[in-house]
Amino acid sequence: MSRFVFALITAVAMAATAAAQAGTWQIDPKHSAAQFSVKHLGVSTVRGAFSKVSGTVTHDPADPSKDSLEATIDASSVDTRVEMRDNDLKSPHFFDVQKYPTITFKAKSVKSAGAGKLSITGDLTMHGVTKEVVLDVEGPSAPIKDPMGPGQRIGASASTKINRQDFGIAGAPGVVSDEVTITIDAELTQAAAK
Repeated sequence: MSRFVFALITAVAMAATAAAQAGTWQIDPKHSAAQFSVKHLGVSTVRGAFSKVSGTVTHDPADPSKDSLEATIDASSVDTRVEMRDNDLKSPHFFDVQKYPTITFKAKSVKSAGAGKLSITGDLTMHGVTKEVVLDVEGPSAPIKDPMGPGQRIGASASTKINRQDFGIAGAPGVVSDEVTITIDAELTQAAAK
């Protein structure tokens, strides 16, 4: 009988832990970024980032299929550490930020991809074109108490590869590779339960 009671208490404790972690999380823009890398002239890798990322995640560690994600990137926040290149990337040659100010991702399905990993399929909209992509996610991490206020924090890293031509971004052919690797490092916050 004592084994049964112990098992029951353990199950309840695990369920309570999962419930405490489930809920809605906000991407913390100050501690998150979307990075990208491309080959330049086929000989070197050039990296850049978008510094303004926001969004909302609903996460249920007990059932990832219930998870959802919506994220928005400010295309004008592109930064490759070279002002002239950044201005070109913002121009109609590439992102055309005046016409297409945001890049968005909206999840359509989420599934477990092994211990501590998720696979998120969703629609990426960039340069006025929407294509389905799959994000390979490491995390989310176990939640920690937010040291900067009430609530909790978790972190996750997602990556994917796209062909920029699929999104109508065709500037500098032969100079910049068509394949682009995208990595999103996100820290997320959840308000304290009321």
